[in-house]
Order: sequence, then structure tokens, then C-alpha cells
Amino acid sequence: MPHETAPDPAAPHGEPAREGAPAHAAPPGAPAEGPYDLLGVGLGPFNLSLAALADGVPGLRALFLDTRPRFSWHPGLLLEGTVLQVPFLADLVTMADPTSPWSYLNYLRAHDRMFPFFFSERFHIPRREYDHYCRWVAERLPSCRFDARVTSLAWDGAGGVFRVTHRSAAGRSAEVTARQVVLGVGTEPVLPHALRIPPGGDGAERIVHSAAYRAHRSRLAAAGDVTVVGAGQSGAEVVLDLLRRRSGDGEAGGPFVRWLARTPAFAPMEYSKIGLEHFTPDYIRYFRALPEPVRDRLVREQWQLHKGVSEETLADIHDELYEHTIGGAAPRASLHPGVEVTGAERAPGGLRLRCHHVQQDRPFTLRTSAVVAATGYAARRPPFLGPLEPLVDRDERGRYRIDGDYRVALDPAVTGALYVQNAELHTHGVGAPDLTLGAWRAATILNAVAGRTVRPVPDQVAWTVFGTPDGP
Repeated sequence: MPHETAPDPAAPHGEPAREGAPAHAAPPGAPAEGPYDLLGVGLGPFNLSLAALADGVPGLRALFLDTRPRFSWHPGLLLEGTVLQVPFLADLVTMADPTSPWSYLNYLRAHDRMFPFFFSERFHIPRREYDHYCRWVAERLPSCRFDARVTSLAWDGAGGVFRVTHRSAAGRSAEVTARQVVLGVGTEPVLPHALRIPPGGDGAERIVHSAAYRAHRSRLAAAGDVTVVGAGQSGAEVVLDLLRRRSGDGEAGGPFVRWLARTPAFAPMEYSKIGLEHFTPDYIRYFRALPEPVRDRLVREQWQLHKGVSEETLADIHDELYEHTIGGAAPRASLHPGVEVTGAERAPGGLRLRCHHVQQDRPFTLRTSAVVAATGYAARRPPFLGPLEPLVDRDERGRYRIDGDYRVALDPAVTGALYVQNAELHTHGVGAPDLTLGAWRAATILNAVAGRTVRPVPDQVAWTVFGTPDGP
């Protein structure tokens, strides 16, 4: 970590920041007994945003727990040259409180990077730097505690509190209580059933989810043939990284890269200024009022709003292919839209994929050395919710029922509140996993938790009128 010369915004009396300071074992000043007002489970960017906005709020005691030893954001895809798909203003706090000491700009100041950032004229920052920024915040917020795996979340009706048990990697167990809990456990990688191979041999080891790509990067680069499944940003970045492999003399090297997509095209992310208004409180309010079948259909149809590829990445892939074919050389890649993988099995030296071309309605097979499954993520049901499950109200598909303040519907006997972050795609729309709305959502939850307006949030910001207009 670079030397920091600015005061630590979390330190009293402007004391210098401690280089590499670990997360606090317990929040200074927290009560030895008695419930917390707010307890967060999980410390990804969304709950970290809530922790940052809650920092220093008078009369609010908060604690955030995370299993990992330290903050880490998508480590398997922190590749050189990759950038966030949202502007730097969509940091942990700025869209809700631009005066917060936990902003990305203050992070730059603390690391003497303000001038280099200014001269770089960046609007979209490197992913590796976003990860470092979040870690800088997490290591300094007194409410954040790592190495604390939550093992049980239960409601104590007699005490009117949630009882939360957590355990360290060394096996030390502890219990805390809280009046309100926020789940920020994130999503988990999804491997489609068609790509699941039973253990035995090396078949299963030849299929890697893109979330773990960086750990297998060298092995995949040495393979003869790699097939990437999935047409989103992660799949595109894996394709580009493999295409950029070079031999020792600088000539094109690396594997032959095949890119399969179920979508009808390798399409760019919708990034028009008006199109981005789908990531506003206005659209959330409109979306929430729609019937559930309509909401489910819209989420599928709006895939380019949250599952497309940046135009820059698509252009870079095209440039790599152009460079490879100078002088008449055969391209080291092939791109196949409209293809669904229906099965996978072991084959000599690799895998055999059973595929189906959707528009031609025609089956075919492919041989490949390895597969990178850029097949996305899904909300997970954490096992620690077991004691609380009988009190959680879910819809017919097993999803949370969530109100406008991101509060989960619970049995009326529960007087405490349970909130969720990034588990509301079905109720709030395509902005759920997007960093753009992270600080706004965190502020909305914080205001509900506090029972007052702590961080003012706008309700209407879009020029687009979603739904039937009012008036003549």
C-alpha cells in the first residue's frame, strides 16, 4: 500500500492513518452488553457502503461481520486493464453523501494520487483500484469486523432482538444481539447443470467458473483450446485476456479461443444517457408497482441493461482478432452467438460439449481442452438463516417479499426488521446488482433503520416518465 500522508478520517483528533491497519476486533465504544441498533452480515461493496454512511451517526450503534480475513472484491477477475462499468462517482458514498470522508476522491487524496488521477482524465476507474479503495475503507471503519463467520441468525421474541452467532477461523464463537439486521451476503457463481460433470478423472477440473479465472489463468493460457461460455462482461474479459497472450518473441500465442453465447448477438451494454435512467429511484418505484409476472418478464428482456458488454471491450476483442490475422494468418478465435450448451462429457484430452443452435434449431458437438463458464451469479440462501426461516415470508418461487425500504416481510410476531441488499432483482428491477444505486439504497435502508432521515435521498431524478403520465 502506498504511503498515506493525509489524516485517517476515522481516527480521533486527526491522528495519522496506520499503514496496513487491520480491521478492528471490536468496534471501539461499542457496548459490552445490549443490542446493536444495526448489524450487517457480509461486507461486499453494498454493506460496506451502508457501514460507511452509518459511520458517525449519533445514537446509532452498528456492527458488520464478514467471514473472510479481509475485504476482497471479485479477486478472480481483477485483471490488468479492466475497469468498472460505472463512473467513479458511484463509489461507496458519493451518490448519497458527497461530503463523506469515505469517498473515492478522499481515498485518492490519502494516497497522494489526486494529481495523477486528474491528469489521467478517467471517469471509469481500474477494478484493481476500486478493490483497493474498498479495502482502505473497510480497514478503517470501526464497525467492520472480519474473520467472523455468522453461523446462526435467530429471533428472540422474549428479548425483542435478533441473536447472531459468529465464529472465527480459529474456532472462537461469540454471540451478539441486534434490533435490526441487514443481509449483504452477495451472490454466488452459477454453473449450469449442463456443465456439471461428476467427479473423477480431470473432466470437472477442466471447467472453471469465471469467478475463479485468475487462479487458473496460466493453466488455461497453456491449453490448446479454451471455450468461454457466456456473453456478458466477464466472458468478454476472459476472451480478451486469452487473446492477448503472446509467445516469448512477441508473436501471437496462447490457446485457440471459442466464445459461445446463448444471446442472439454479442451485444453492447445499454449505456445511453436516457437508457441509464433505468438505474434511478423513479424506475424502481415504477417497477415495484408492476404485477409479478410482468416484472419477471422485464428482467429477462432487459438483459442488455445489466448483462451486455462494454463497447470498449468488444472493440478491443475485434482489434486483437484484426492484429492476429495480419499477413493472412488464420484467426485464433471463433465467436458463436445464439448457441446453448446442453451437456458436457469427458473426451480424450479434454471435453466434448453438446450444443444447440437456437435459431437454426440444430444440434452439434464441439471438442475443447477446457471451459470457462462466465454464466453469472445468483442470490443464495445462507445456511445461517435456518432458525429464522419459518418466520420469513417468501413468494411462490421462494424469493423474499421485499418492501420499498428493502425490508423483508416476516411473521408479525417479529418486531425487529430484516433488510437485504442485492437480493431484490425480482422486486426492484435491474438496478439491484448495479453499483450505481448502491449508496442510494444504503441510505434508504439507513433512514429506515434510524427511523428518521439521516442521509436525504431523492425520489425523482429521471426525465423519463415510466408508466402512464399524470394529468392531460
